[in-house]
Amino acid sequence: MKIKTKQFRVEEGSKVDLDKWPTLVDPFYESKENYQEMLRGHVARLAEQQKLLYASNRHAILLIFQAMDAAGKDGVIQHVMSGVNPQGCQVFSFKHPSATELKHDFLWRTTRDLPERGRIGIFNRSYYEEVLIVRVHPDILASEAVPNGPAGKQFWHKRYRSIRNAEQHLHANGTRIVKFFLHLSKEEQRKRFLARIDEPDKNWKFSAADIEERKYWDDYMEAYEHCLTETSSDDSPWYVVPADDKQNTRLIVSQVILETIEDLKMSYPETSPARRKELLKLRRQLAK
Repeated sequence: MKIKTKQFRVEEGSKVDLDKWPTLVDPFYESKENYQEMLRGHVARLAEQQKLLYASNRHAILLIFQAMDAAGKDGVIQHVMSGVNPQGCQVFSFKHPSATELKHDFLWRTTRDLPERGRIGIFNRSYYEEVLIVRVHPDILASEAVPNGPAGKQFWHKRYRSIRNAEQHLHANGTRIVKFFLHLSKEEQRKRFLARIDEPDKNWKFSAADIEERKYWDDYMEAYEHCLTETSSDDSPWYVVPADDKQNTRLIVSQVILETIEDLKMSYPETSPARRKELLKLRRQLAK
């Protein structure tokens, strides 16, 4: 079944109301076997495109994942990127900033980990935490020593502007950015938290802090709405991906990534006549 990804894309300038975006849609697969077959096909195509990306050495791909706890970011990254050469792909997870990172502007620590040309970079959480968790918990700003502190909406608008400008700069210099918000329902999160308690091999994934953050669900949804509205652009779009069905989520994300890379219309570097002559000479030497 063809996955029409446009339905999940936040168009530039549109106002996001997450109540109107589904957390569950009809599956794009017919059975577990069909899902596995579809995902294998996506992974194989992605592996080929990654080779082209590396060989052409003109673009970089930055994939950003944001979500509430238990939405399945790790699983998506693991399954979708399973066929990509590790030398051409790096994953960075951003947690609480270190003392050194807090001495710099909020974009500094992620800028250090941007992908080189020819490579795919994955941010599991990102600089967007600075307009999400920090907006829900503004006391965090005290540790960032922000001059004058937050001054209402203008403070957040300035952060959005900094993000938009940074992403425009990256796009102009060859980095293609795609951002995924895995849209999980509160009820599905509850079920996944229960599974983390009931299944011993998942206990390590759960803590009391997860329950505490759940109390701020509505505040987080509002923060995400502002963030998606302010920072989705034609060049660096957000995709709101239904996350209640993990298999469907992986198929949608992998299709979006494929379309992004294939739209670059890359090809392997052409061999010049002089280079071809050199190669033939080397071949004759090897043949002897």
